Amino acid sequence: MIRNGVITGVRVAHDTATVDEIEAASADDVADRIADLLATPGVREAFAIQTCNRAEAYVVTDRADQGRDALAEIAEPVRSGAVVTMAHEASLRHLMRLAAGLESLVLGEDQIIGQLKDAIEIARRAEGLGPMLEDALMKAVHVGERARTETAINEGVVSLGSAAVTLADREIDLDGATALILGAGEMGTIAAEAIAETAVDRLLIANRTIPHATHVADTVSTDASAIGLSAAGAAADRADVVIAATGSPDHVLAAEELASAGETLCIDLAQPRDIEPDADAEAGVTIHDIDALEAITAETHARREDAAAEVETMIDEEFDRLLALFKRKRADEAISTMYESAERVKNREVGTAMAKLDANAELTETHREVIESLADSLVSQLLAAPTKSLREAAAEDDWTTIQTAMQLFNPEFDGPVPTDDAVDELDVDNADTEADDNDETPAGSDSDTQAGPPKSPAGLPDGVDPEEIPQHVLEQLSDN
Repeated sequence: MIRNGVITGVRVAHDTATVDEIEAASADDVADRIADLLATPGVREAFAIQTCNRAEAYVVTDRADQGRDALAEIAEPVRSGAVVTMAHEASLRHLMRLAAGLESLVLGEDQIIGQLKDAIEIARRAEGLGPMLEDALMKAVHVGERARTETAINEGVVSLGSAAVTLADREIDLDGATALILGAGEMGTIAAEAIAETAVDRLLIANRTIPHATHVADTVSTDASAIGLSAAGAAADRADVVIAATGSPDHVLAAEELASAGETLCIDLAQPRDIEPDADAEAGVTIHDIDALEAITAETHARREDAAAEVETMIDEEFDRLLALFKRKRADEAISTMYESAERVKNREVGTAMAKLDANAELTETHREVIESLADSLVSQLLAAPTKSLREAAAEDDWTTIQTAMQLFNPEFDGPVPTDDAVDELDVDNADTEADDNDETPAGSDSDTQAGPPKSPAGLPDGVDPEEIPQHVLEQLSDN
């Protein structure tokens, strides 16, 4: 059977799932998840990636239903509407889109490609990657790098969270500053990740559910802590910048809570507002709302949308190349199997012929080289047409032809070469093909007797004079 298999993937991500559902689908340790998948019957390769916005896993199996069964446990604790199961081609395309940043909360963001590379290394160390996932993931990384070097997909900012950080960086010096993020949802997470990439010294993340804030704090690249939303007022006293993005129906920070905060820049992204508007009157306190961010987001949104269209075209091209690669590999596997089988038969028959000839007369090294060269030439010429046909079959997705070839040329075959009687029992089409390509008759039959001297065997290497070959050798070669 062709051993390339099929990829099946499952994802629970921000576009369909809540933070709680993503957390429920995530494993405590990615390497352990890969090990568990590899221990599942039918799974030959496994890969997983987890971020604060997604939990995804992929397996390679012989059949798609095996892959779906292996991944079912990941989706079990999550409602069905939050889970996306991907077949082979959908998995390949999604991995490319993921690496390019098209599946990110922030269109074209750079962090995901680093996270993908880290996940690949974890999977390698866990021995989860084989030839199919290795090709798919390396192609995804290649697409992600091309997208960022050949398009403007990662230039500027486009989300409100990252735009808020850009605005803060323009208005105050963030070097050594303390930042407070209100909310650990989608927008708060983006703001936390973006401000962590600046020169801030300390980051506080306040959320009604502290574990969610802890999860975000653990993933950002600066010193960060999680606090409850009730502690936001006290935290604002020591914060230089506050970015608010909760879903609270009421104000989270009252004006009096900011009265003693001193120089504090507040950017309120929430609807309704998280920060009481009257706080803007407090000494040193400046409040911006969503309207203040329009200029920042507008100047980059169109640029990234145009770039995203370019990236989609790029993915289409690379996707076709990856499928072509898989097709070539499947064809090459069948071709390799065919040649291995032919080589085994050739070596056995040449060995038998050499032994018979040695018994009648001493063969020189030249004679042996001629016989070996002739056998190689015969194998190459006989398999040239099937090789061409198998490559054409792969290009046309004709896996029936390739599967048939794998069964006909089994590399584990070690039995006798089929006799004419055995050939007669095969399917008529196969029998006709073998009769044309393999016109052998048993030694000692009536057909061994020839009228006149034997002719030079077809396929004799250039530069070899038939007169230099003993007559009985020419007879044996002509018979075979």
